[in-house]
Amino acid sequence: MSVLIGREIKDAIARGEISIEPLEESQIGPGSVDLTLGNEFRIFKKETGVCHVHNESDFADVTEAVTIPDGDFITIAPCEMILGITRERISLADTMAGWLEGRSRFARFGLAVHVTAGFMQPGISNQQVLEIVNLGHKTLALYPGTRICQFVFERCLGTAKYEGRFADQAKP
Repeated sequence: MSVLIGREIKDAIARGEISIEPLEESQIGPGSVDLTLGNEFRIFKKETGVCHVHNESDFADVTEAVTIPDGDFITIAPCEMILGITRERISLADTMAGWLEGRSRFARFGLAVHVTAGFMQPGISNQQVLEIVNLGHKTLALYPGTRICQFVFERCLGTAKYEGRFADQAKP
């Protein structure tokens, strides 16, 4: 597989292989596209006990939805995790896949944007859920609209289309 660089990303958008809505030209970098933090979050309920993880587990059972208005912020304490979502909806042709990555400017504060689910399948058409963790020593305030992560595009050998559980996700 080959990573697309800025010019190839723009060309793939023009051909309809990649769609990003909304998108400003300035979000396209030399090897990725910056994505912005949306307003919808899921925070973990402050409960004790055991959380059983198996095939029928549902993260909605242990989290609650929160909406943060533009101009406001949500805090994330050290060693805490919350779920967020990007404002942008990304649609990929069945010949394209990608990787969701953090941005180094925020990683230096201890901010990670995904725990283990960084790969985006060919043929997706959804907003990207962020598994946001504060690995630092200070509480962090996160603002909707911040360019919090980046998406790296790869051309696939062959074709495939993701049709799994999160195919149409629009909320974290």
